[in-house]
Amino acid sequence: MEGRASPPDEARGRPAAAVLCRGPVEPLIFLANFALVLQGPLTTQYLWHRFSADLGYNGTRDRGSCSNHSADPIMKEVETLTSHWTLYMNLGGFLVGLFSFTLLGAWSDCVGRRPLLVLASLGLLLQALVSIFVVQLQLHVGYFVLGRILCALFGDFSGLLAAGFASVADVSSSRSRTMRMALLESCIGVAGMLASLLGGHWLRAQGYANPFWLALALLIAMTLYAAFCFGETVKEATPARLFTLRHHRSIVRLYMTPAPEKSRRHLALYSLAIFMVVTVHFGAQDILTLYELSKPLCWDSKLIGYGSAAQHLPYLTSLLGLRLLQHCLADAWVAEIGLAFNILGMVVFAFATITPLMFTGYGLLFLSLVTTPIIRAKLSKLVGESEQGALFSAVACVNGLAMLMASGIFNSLYPATLNFMKGFPFLLGAGLLFIPAILIGVLEKANPRPEFQQFPQSP
Repeated sequence: MEGRASPPDEARGRPAAAVLCRGPVEPLIFLANFALVLQGPLTTQYLWHRFSADLGYNGTRDRGSCSNHSADPIMKEVETLTSHWTLYMNLGGFLVGLFSFTLLGAWSDCVGRRPLLVLASLGLLLQALVSIFVVQLQLHVGYFVLGRILCALFGDFSGLLAAGFASVADVSSSRSRTMRMALLESCIGVAGMLASLLGGHWLRAQGYANPFWLALALLIAMTLYAAFCFGETVKEATPARLFTLRHHRSIVRLYMTPAPEKSRRHLALYSLAIFMVVTVHFGAQDILTLYELSKPLCWDSKLIGYGSAAQHLPYLTSLLGLRLLQHCLADAWVAEIGLAFNILGMVVFAFATITPLMFTGYGLLFLSLVTTPIIRAKLSKLVGESEQGALFSAVACVNGLAMLMASGIFNSLYPATLNFMKGFPFLLGAGLLFIPAILIGVLEKANPRPEFQQFPQSP
């Protein structure tokens, strides 16, 4: 509820000892994303080199060969195969995850957040284990899809995020919720930036296997933390059946059942806004490594690591920008500024043919990630305390659908537009971002209680 502010002591209605000796959710999100980002670009590069070897492409990546912009049909086939297998992995993960993380998220409103966090951690661990077998034993790349499906069965990273954001909503007041959401997202960004810097250098030095082993070790530590160190945030956890339609119905009721404290229109349109933002974010992310590997940029693994780190830096800069801008602007205006910079960055990517211009595009994204925590906080205030897990399961479902759409659109459009404009998918992304910009403006105008100065001036 936009105007409802639950007192901090009421929101934290647990014994003080439990808060002091049990850990927060942020380390879990940090470790999970570190492991995922360490694996992501490496998987893409591994697919590239496997297909290059299979097709007899010599894979020369020196600057001299990259200066020749003539079409190379074998290289384009390598790009197309890599793009399509990335799509298959994302499609398999989404179709299975659509059932699992919506079920598990609503279930966590009853039994607590810890069971979902443990299950999702185990799923990520299994995916890393399968990737190690593929790399070490040179198995068919289709096993990457199997690992993705196993991960999705246990809740996937989307389920982990749903439990993480719900736990933050459990313990935060209405005034502090936006910043707490942004802080959790900044953990994602810092982890991604560090993993990107490490992964590129490590790949050049020791190959593919060792970074995957590190990811496995981190995911084992994360699973143990979730099981034994995380401080439960649901005040009154109660046993509940897992396999029942009641959990899915609770998500449907969020959007279909009228209630005096919520606006179904606001829930639906804010969900559409975050859908569009996430679609562009992950769509661009899916093709950026391919875009940088191929002509005319022809980046090596070291430069790809720097680029991936720059891609995650906005998680941190957006947190700082959000904190500063909230002193003088409403959250909605901060979100609009973030979208404007995101659009500019996409346009620069579309026309980038040299490395400095590519990093200029990354630089313009410095406020691009203020939008999602603002929308999440607004959504969280529209539902009751006992519905946070169901809400963030719905948001995870929206995110999963957005990631699927992103993979389908961007990974299919990218090879289809190589011949006439390689950067066209980025221009499409820039155009799509005007939709959430309009939606946020309209919803803020229709809001009878605009949120100015949401945070106190003193810490």
